[in-house]
Amino acid sequence: MSTTIRGSEKLPSLPAGPRGLLIDGKFVDAADGATMHVYNPATGEAQAEVAVGGKEDVDRAVKSARRAFEGAWRQATPSSRGKILWRVADLIEQHAEELALIETLDNGKPLAESRGDHAFAAECFRYYAGSATKIDGRHVVPSLPGEWHTYTRREPLGVVGQIVPWNFPLMLAAWKIAPALATGNTIVLKPAEQTPLSTLRLGELFLEAGLPAGVLNIVNGYGEVAGEAIAAHGGIDKVAFTGSAQTGRAILRAAAGNLKKVSLELGGKSPNVVFADADLTAAAQGSAAAIFSHMGEVCIAGSRLYVEQNVFDEVVGEIAEEAKHLKIGAGTDPDTRLGPLVSESHLDRVTGYIEEGVASGARPLTGGKRFGDRGYFVEPTVLVDVEPDSRVVREEIFGPVLVARPFKDPAELAFEANNTRYGLAAGVWTRDLSKAHRVAAAMQAGMVFINTYGAIDPALPFGGFKESGWGRELGPEALDQYTEAKTVVVAL
Repeated sequence: MSTTIRGSEKLPSLPAGPRGLLIDGKFVDAADGATMHVYNPATGEAQAEVAVGGKEDVDRAVKSARRAFEGAWRQATPSSRGKILWRVADLIEQHAEELALIETLDNGKPLAESRGDHAFAAECFRYYAGSATKIDGRHVVPSLPGEWHTYTRREPLGVVGQIVPWNFPLMLAAWKIAPALATGNTIVLKPAEQTPLSTLRLGELFLEAGLPAGVLNIVNGYGEVAGEAIAAHGGIDKVAFTGSAQTGRAILRAAAGNLKKVSLELGGKSPNVVFADADLTAAAQGSAAAIFSHMGEVCIAGSRLYVEQNVFDEVVGEIAEEAKHLKIGAGTDPDTRLGPLVSESHLDRVTGYIEEGVASGARPLTGGKRFGDRGYFVEPTVLVDVEPDSRVVREEIFGPVLVARPFKDPAELAFEANNTRYGLAAGVWTRDLSKAHRVAAAMQAGMVFINTYGAIDPALPFGGFKESGWGRELGPEALDQYTEAKTVVVAL
């Protein structure tokens, strides 16, 4: 019997927008004329057709970016670069509802979450607009005999390749584009094949803001073709990638040809720890949001929950109760709290993990299966009685699936929390400030959230330890990812 998903029968139309490749300031067809369908994850139906770039298109885009880097963009002042980034932020806000609708129809997330993503993207562009005029070197006094004038410069790398994922399409594009342009680089960017539409519209807004032709090029396409071509291209000086660790390794192999610089923001299996002395209501609500927001398709999701044993049932029970009452539906329905997963293949991956976990002894307090038979919906799931070495505990599921374990000894907790190949984020809930800082110091993670979860800001570096990646996004640290340090030594 068919199950009607709330809101999926009255979806609004997808706004008009570019569907080609952005190369040298124009939207063009792929060299071979290839196209692909873009699907609405709430219905599973095709909703648009976009050009599919291949190796030849990447080469065209790289040549365009190189011309722009050697020409108009090299001559642009830092102030003029900053003004363009600021205008793009203004345009994002002016087109906020249109962009949110595009994102929700393309990605599936609730409109409120799309609006939040794009507000953050606008602030990211503003942050780096201000940074464009503040990229400088330093004067150094060496301990050499004689008289010297020595100083350092920060210079752009040149042409950078950027590959962004499908979970935050426009926002993560902003994270990469903004610091790269602020520092004077030019770009060849590939959006995820599942979600290219908001990024293409962003490219159109950049042209409206006055960005010179060729500075930002966007090549839609498949990772194994266009993505690999970007990573391997000898005319690209650096590649920045966000996605899975498996694909990150493939990027490294492809980039080895010319030893281009590489930065990677990869996966996570983040521990979220609740002590008995925490505000348990706040901890339960925050922990639910940490795994169920954005359908759990978040690299920093608090997917491993550790609760002090004497309050385990209370906290986990409250989270499960919260999950049972999340409204599941199309992201365009204003009452929806949990939209569809991005694609059918990802739905199969998430439900496969749940089924394997249950088969190995895990017990679902709630959820545990697909929701409906139209679109890519899965029930928010809380698993208990999980073994520490099971795949649902050790591997990134990237969906609304929480695995919860009790603990007694904080020393054993630290070992188990860090016993993972990832090290992206961690959460700590306690009223004891000293305990909070001690646990934060013990966590092998690039970001630790105390009595909150997932609070990010353009000024704060974002990235992880171990297999969660190389380098940092956001903050002043991101500027270092897109510049070279040059030392100049003058004998007087």
